[in-house]
Amino acid sequence: MRQFLFPRQPLPRRTLLICHATIQIGLLVAGGLRLAPHTPWLTGESWAAAWPDLALGGGILLLAMVGVRLLAELWLLPHHLAPARPGFAPGAVVTRSTERRPAVHDEASAWVDGGRPLASDDEVIGPARVTRPAPRRPTGGEPTLDLADGPSEPAPANEPRL
Repeated sequence: MRQFLFPRQPLPRRTLLICHATIQIGLLVAGGLRLAPHTPWLTGESWAAAWPDLALGGGILLLAMVGVRLLAELWLLPHHLAPARPGFAPGAVVTRSTERRPAVHDEASAWVDGGRPLASDDEVIGPARVTRPAPRRPTGGEPTLDLADGPSEPAPANEPRL
């Protein structure tokens, strides 16, 4: 019952509105057909004698229609609340104090020491860590796409050669 009232993924808005309209029209038709035989137009009695049954039936019909409307509004609630939830924004989560940040350009209140200026691009890049080139692998055992090289793998004895 919990999945019926509060589904994990809300149904599409169009589906909910079509179902709501269909149920409301069905209730109205069913209630009208149920109350029609009690009206003085189809029976020979007076309005004074027929009004209690008509009032009770109309009240039950109205109560059922209001209940369906409230249930539809409950199912439409995620669609109504979607604009109120803008999603993740930078101000949505407070992670630290705004007064003491590392990027504050005040030497006294900064968390980290002042940065050191760099003189040239060579100091930024730094020396290379690789001291010798990578060893080359022999490509004799691997197939290639170059047909001028000749067969890269030996042909099996039981297969014809093209």
